[in-house]
Amino acid sequence: MNTDVRSTPIWLKLLQYPLVRLALLGTPLFYCLGFSNAFMEENKGHPINQAIAAMSMIALAFWIYVGFARYIERREPTDVSLRGMGREVGIGLLIGAGLYTCCVLILMILGVYKIVGINPVSAMLPAVPLALSAGFLEELVFRGALFRIVEEWLGSWVALLVSSVTFGFVHLMNPDATLTGAIFISVEAGILLAAAYMVTRRLWMSIAFHMAWNYTQSAVFSGIVSGSFNEAGLIKPVIAGPEYLTGGSFGLEASLTAFLLCTTAGVVLLVKAVREGRIVRPSLARLKGDLPPVSQ
Repeated sequence: MNTDVRSTPIWLKLLQYPLVRLALLGTPLFYCLGFSNAFMEENKGHPINQAIAAMSMIALAFWIYVGFARYIERREPTDVSLRGMGREVGIGLLIGAGLYTCCVLILMILGVYKIVGINPVSAMLPAVPLALSAGFLEELVFRGALFRIVEEWLGSWVALLVSSVTFGFVHLMNPDATLTGAIFISVEAGILLAAAYMVTRRLWMSIAFHMAWNYTQSAVFSGIVSGSFNEAGLIKPVIAGPEYLTGGSFGLEASLTAFLLCTTAGVVLLVKAVREGRIVRPSLARLKGDLPPVSQ
């Protein structure tokens, strides 16, 4: 950040205080997410309407995020810049789709997941707007706003804990959520998504992973997505087995299979972030609120 702290107006210093920034940025982003989720629910069976709403909310959320970065935080929003986006999106898509596919393959070997038929390819379309909405909007809220601001204030480890627990337990709002599912998501997804941000210092990889996981889960393997919905995808399965393998009503995120695979992948990325010196330590001045945000 190029802003000279000594020349920063008092009103801007107040707006740049971490808790104030969390409220000012997090609230409108969370409303975008909430509106998108509500619209998806009210327009089931109308994927075109859902896609228009999802893209509109994503565009609005990015406009809010970039504008807030430039005019309040006084930084260049490099965490959402387009340069290098393609590579990070590609890696995120591969990790997300690959991890979920590995989980299903393990269940198939164990005889828990059995393929009994194939639906028309058109069955894969309704999951597109849902995956876009969750991937973009949830990552802007939980990694772009919550993790990033807490990290600048209290350091990477506190930010990892706060963002992971918040992200996991927000899923308790879903209709078929379980406490086990919320705890598992806090660990497996909270670590993986935050670590992806720490390694790249950008949001694209975590956005792409989130989208690919949700889309593969629903559109390809007809799985339950985080206790929220269960739409028919490409594959017609019969899933029968203990809840610690299937995840029960919450879906595969609440299974030991997903927990072990995703947590392992997250720890690998976290170790990479540590080795590359990507960990932010809390600054005493920042703890007092005397410094502006860390430049990205």
